Amino acid sequence: MMDASQGYHQIMLAPEDRKKVSFLTSEGTFYYVAMPFGLKNAGATYQRLIDKIFRPQIGRNVEVYVNDMLVKSKKAEEHVEDLEETFSVLRKYKLKLNPAKCAFRVQGGRFLGFMVTQRGIEANPLKIKAIIDMKAPTCLNEVQRLTGRIAALSRFLAHRSPSAGEEFSFLDVQIA
Repeated sequence: MMDASQGYHQIMLAPEDRKKVSFLTSEGTFYYVAMPFGLKNAGATYQRLIDKIFRPQIGRNVEVYVNDMLVKSKKAEEHVEDLEETFSVLRKYKLKLNPAKCAFRVQGGRFLGFMVTQRGIEANPLKIKAIIDMKAPTCLNEVQRLTGRIAALSRFLAHRSPSAGEEFSFLDVQIA
């Protein structure tokens, strides 16, 4: 599991586009040379770039979502080879990782808020505990918070309705 360090800032802007992201201060006019956070299409641009450079690996031995990367291997003895392939791509495109957020040769861990193990994707125990530890809702806002937390875990619930709206349709009547 790996994390790209300051993801957006690793994408250099074309010189002709830098004036489009200029800003004025009391010290003068400045512009970004790397893609800043907050641009309307920055997230989509970053994801498109990452998808493009890892295309040969995605689904086979890498999963990528924005700046989070997961290198997966079918056999333990293939893992070093899969990591080398991934590092080769990272070096080729001069992408840097945040070492504090990387874990190598692990059997599982938290990825995108879920637990990834050899068995597959599982619910994050911290999210389950957050629901268990909640006090009973007494107002609409608290009920919405509860339904949001349940919805986030709904893929792991065996007997769930297709829509949370069916389960909580009584809210319009009971909480006004």
